[in-house]
Amino acid sequence: MLDKDELQPNDASVDNAVQENDDADPQTDVSSATLDAITQDIDDAFYRLPQQQEILEALSTELFTVQDVVRYLVSLFSQYGVYVGHGTDNYWDEALEMVQAVMYLQPPCDDSTLNSRLTRNERELIAKMAIARAKYRIPTPYLTHRAFFAGHQFYVDRRVIIPRSPIAELIENEFRPYLNRTPERVLDMCTGSGCIAIAIALQFEGECEVDAVDISSDALEVATHNIEAYDLEQVVFPIQSDLFDNLPKGDRYDLIVANPPYVNAEDLASMPEEYHREPEIALGSGTDGLDCVRRILAQARDYLTEDGVLIVEVGNTEENLVEAYPNVPFHFIDLKRGGSGVFLLTADQLEGWASVFASQDPSRQA
Repeated sequence: MLDKDELQPNDASVDNAVQENDDADPQTDVSSATLDAITQDIDDAFYRLPQQQEILEALSTELFTVQDVVRYLVSLFSQYGVYVGHGTDNYWDEALEMVQAVMYLQPPCDDSTLNSRLTRNERELIAKMAIARAKYRIPTPYLTHRAFFAGHQFYVDRRVIIPRSPIAELIENEFRPYLNRTPERVLDMCTGSGCIAIAIALQFEGECEVDAVDISSDALEVATHNIEAYDLEQVVFPIQSDLFDNLPKGDRYDLIVANPPYVNAEDLASMPEEYHREPEIALGSGTDGLDCVRRILAQARDYLTEDGVLIVEVGNTEENLVEAYPNVPFHFIDLKRGGSGVFLLTADQLEGWASVFASQDPSRQA
């Protein structure tokens, strides 16, 4: 968005322009004060944020087609400086998803959709969503109650973090080349909405069992809703547990996938408002963001098969992880579609570095 100072006229340049044109055209004999007043009036209109009634009025009575509404929403989001990063990375896609959800349409959108006319009720609903999005920074998936992950749609609300993990790419590739067979049992640690667990079950066509673990009973209610929506009750099993605490000793998995809280305290405090609409328990994890990761590293080996694999997302806390364990050979996966901070360790590596991981396990130090 343009900075107001960038559009403010330079008094000296205005005066010079007036002086240069005085002799040529008497119509240009306008004082600097007048010019300032004119541009100030424009600035006041340009920078004034539309208020709720104005947004409702514009969307319900002045705009009619999908393209009209999306164009208006793009301008509105830009004016309010909303942050996108919960499923989209630009204002156009953000606006289009909001409108398509109200129309009960699946992406992608084609030209015929853009030219479609919206009903007044649809436009009024979009206006309410737009106000919530712009003024109160509620992420769009919480308003539409839908998010997309690994090619599948999931129900979400404010009880769970919004799906956006780059682990989706690994799932769609069936974890090749890190797995050379279909896993019999998978553990999805910190499952949230259940999107990773469900996407794995769907990718392997129900041929593997997936335990979906989360500390939050609220999150597990959402996960259960999504599991039932995909008729996977006999394949994906929600389990309430603080990481491994409530899992039976001796349980073994061919693959453990973990997307734990990993945001450090400094980053958490400075994140855009949209992230503070998500459950803090799903984001923050101590001063350096590694509280949960340390526990996972210390205990994962006890729950892996002999040739099992652990995959963990730590995002931008990758640097802190390497600093905390400078000698551990973490394999950070090269993600073709973007994203970073996803590492892999084998069962043998976890066993070989067990003493190092145990020395930093917060649960053992308590």
